[in-house]
Amino acid sequence: MNKRLIRFFTIADFEEEEAWLREQHQQGWKLIRVIPPCFYYFESCEPQDMIYRLTFDNAQVDRDYLQMAQDFGWEYCQQSVGFKYFRKPANGEETMDEEIFTDNESKLDQLSMIVRTRLMPLTFVFLCCIIPNLLNSVRGTLGRISNIFAVIFGCLFVIYVFLIVYCGNKLRILRKRYENR
Repeated sequence: MNKRLIRFFTIADFEEEEAWLREQHQQGWKLIRVIPPCFYYFESCEPQDMIYRLTFDNAQVDRDYLQMAQDFGWEYCQQSVGFKYFRKPANGEETMDEEIFTDNESKLDQLSMIVRTRLMPLTFVFLCCIIPNLLNSVRGTLGRISNIFAVIFGCLFVIYVFLIVYCGNKLRILRKRYENR
């Protein structure tokens, strides 16, 4: 038996996504596929405490990387928009064995890559596309259709501001936490 759930996580919510996937597996639902932005497909399985970890890089799946992860007991699930999904059975206690990145430097590198390849382009689109189009539609330079565009770009403006502020702040908090470990 399979099920599909809709759940939205931002680029900064990867730890929450890992915890949610773990809960699903504990309830007897194993992740089989993720389709961005928010569709998760599961298949029925024996309930088990499985740890899920997401790693981020834009590179294609590398055999050596997958072999190294497999050597440490991680099962590769899939890649989706730069995030690679892994899982392995929990050993019953919190240990470094439950982490793919066991050093803070690797975690900080991953955060930097998320900022460079996801948050910065989002900010660029906001500054170069959303704001100028919003201003043009508010000024009425597009004629009668300006009101429709003003509403559309106004909504996009609010969404982008929320995402940039939320993700930027959350990634900053994660960076501080990893730096202080």
